[in-house]
Amino acid sequence: MASLSTPPATAGVSPSPRPSLLAYKKAAGLTPSPWCGWRRAAVATAATSSNRTAAPAETIVTGNDVPLLSFAEVAERLDEFHASGTRNQNYMAMYSSIFGGITTNPSAMVIPIDDHMVHRGHGVFDTAAIMNGHLYELEQHLDRFLKSASMAKITLPFDRSTIRSILIQTVSASKCTQGSLRYWLSVGPGDFQLSSAGCANSALYAIVIESPSLPVPAGCKVITSSIPIKSQQFAVMKSVNYLPNALTKVEGEENGGFTGIWLDDEGFVAEGSNMNVGFVTQSKELLMPRFDKILSGCTAKRVLTLAKQLVADGRLSGISSRNVSVQEGKAADEMMLIGSGILVKPVVQWDDQIIGSGKEGPIAQMLFNLILEDMRSGPPSVRIPDMWTTDEADQSMSHS
Repeated sequence: MASLSTPPATAGVSPSPRPSLLAYKKAAGLTPSPWCGWRRAAVATAATSSNRTAAPAETIVTGNDVPLLSFAEVAERLDEFHASGTRNQNYMAMYSSIFGGITTNPSAMVIPIDDHMVHRGHGVFDTAAIMNGHLYELEQHLDRFLKSASMAKITLPFDRSTIRSILIQTVSASKCTQGSLRYWLSVGPGDFQLSSAGCANSALYAIVIESPSLPVPAGCKVITSSIPIKSQQFAVMKSVNYLPNALTKVEGEENGGFTGIWLDDEGFVAEGSNMNVGFVTQSKELLMPRFDKILSGCTAKRVLTLAKQLVADGRLSGISSRNVSVQEGKAADEMMLIGSGILVKPVVQWDDQIIGSGKEGPIAQMLFNLILEDMRSGPPSVRIPDMWTTDEADQSMSHS
């Protein structure tokens, strides 16, 4: 395995669009792989074989003839995999400290398999929404990101300002105006041991995902999850160990709901699979569980701030963060899920209990509108333009 060089010490990334890896191979005059058409052959093999379990469509089945591939052949197959439409999201750009730059080629958006984030879960991550070419609450998410890294004993490969610059440049290179930025810190690649002592350098990865459609605040059902909640130490850290979260989400879907709701060790309402929970009580108080045992949601905290407008105009009687019993939650006039991917999503049924009128409540809709407007035209403290958007605006002004 090739040794890893020390990551660059500055954020001077100069990204440029790249042709596909297959295009490089053709430009170099390399002949097509003898394994070209491997996917078609694999599917045909799976369809005609009668002495093995049928494989799902697009599953790679090679029998006993496993090819030994050159790098160029691997690159070709990665291009074919991407072209197959197996992925259902559009990945616009990726940064990796391993290769020290940005790529806009989805086939090259890979990480080393010996990265301890992959095989040991020793990594943390966070996200930020992109709206109208601006990063929403990047500073707030970045603060939480670095706090999680410290709790996970991950040494930073760069200082905060450099990481911030890399993230903004990655979004700029993507030319994405609406979507999300996701980023990870890991102890890095090096070996398959449990300890990270063999990892020479920590690693930073970031990816921009286009999301042309906005979330819709439609009512949903939730269930009380049977999956054990994470202990406090890990619940307040945004680590890559999301198996309990994933199983909670799957359990909710299997029971006809949107997700599951966790209860804490005392039986109080905690959080959803990857979102916070809010209630509007019968006395019109906006109520959220305390953040001391759960992940401190940036979107939820922003909602609490924006909700002060509804207190000022009399639509809410107050705002509170405290322990919430299941009985109190199910008796609320409104219930909602809050997160960066869904913004504010009304809950109309929890287990067998109808919440309020059984329809989307007015406060949830108002909060959805407030957070969406904040993403579009909020103050500079929550909206950071990427350099591409800024450059476009500068060029427009110079021609006016």
